[in-house]
Amino acid sequence: MLFLVFYMKKHISVITPCYNEEGNVRLLIETIGKIFEKLPQYTYEHVLIDNCSIDKTPEILKEITSNNKNVKVIFNERNFGWIRSPFHGLIQCHGDAVIYLVSDFQEPPEMIPQFLEKWEEGFKIVIGIKKQSKENPIMFAVRKFFYNILSSASDGEATIKNFTGFGLYDQKFIKIIRNLDDQYPYLRGLVSELGFRRFEIPYAQPERFAGKSNSNFFKLYDVAMLGFTSHSKLPLRLSAFIGFFSAIVSFLVALGYFIYKLIYWYDFQIGTAPMVIGIFFFSSVQLFFIGIIGEYIGAIHTQVRKRPLVIEKERINF
Repeated sequence: MLFLVFYMKKHISVITPCYNEEGNVRLLIETIGKIFEKLPQYTYEHVLIDNCSIDKTPEILKEITSNNKNVKVIFNERNFGWIRSPFHGLIQCHGDAVIYLVSDFQEPPEMIPQFLEKWEEGFKIVIGIKKQSKENPIMFAVRKFFYNILSSASDGEATIKNFTGFGLYDQKFIKIIRNLDDQYPYLRGLVSELGFRRFEIPYAQPERFAGKSNSNFFKLYDVAMLGFTSHSKLPLRLSAFIGFFSAIVSFLVALGYFIYKLIYWYDFQIGTAPMVIGIFFFSSVQLFFIGIIGEYIGAIHTQVRKRPLVIEKERINF
């Protein structure tokens, strides 16, 4: 009897979001290719989603895809931001496992074999945890402080400290997030919220290879508030607690002033300073928490509009 044995190689997708990365994409694609040359047990595709770059990135990608069929590209009609565009690219990948990494080499591609090794051991998610960084020490400290605050404020384990999204995701996880009806998904929170067995690998973040980072204060603030509005009710509850506490303090202070005035009717002058200070203090507290409520309302508004994550302009090699 003749036995035919078919060996099916596992297929790996690598997803890379990019915007104005003309100095990085060519080398990154070459690096990914060399890594998989040393992993003959896998086939791979490298998917890049270009968020409407205005430099030479689109031209470089089109040139590469004409000669390398392992490279696939999605071009967006416009810039859809660094939350929606990467997530859209992630759910377009259909490999047995999907590896997410950025294009500026601050997430080391050399960790891919480690990710695959742990995935083969049975972990559905293998992620990189940024323990050290060569970025600005102040920015690294601010990010670390934010992760600590969000971790303490979130409902359960809804965030992973020093996790940026860099890692490997089994297709089972990808299928679940593909079916989520989320208009502004927070991937970092979904990883822990969905509860898949995961393995964490620490790494030191190197400096950006080429070009200038597109992140700024408003983008970082957007990600921070998305984390809070998606996974924590603490800011809303904090406003109620502070309002209740302030009301008690105000009543006690007013009662003290009233008693003191009754005792020293002719000698005690209340003055306008306490009233002015009190008005400005409570007004600022109110404005702060109105802003917090506004963030939650804005998150609800984003969800109910049911807009598509991304409008694609073109696909190559799919």
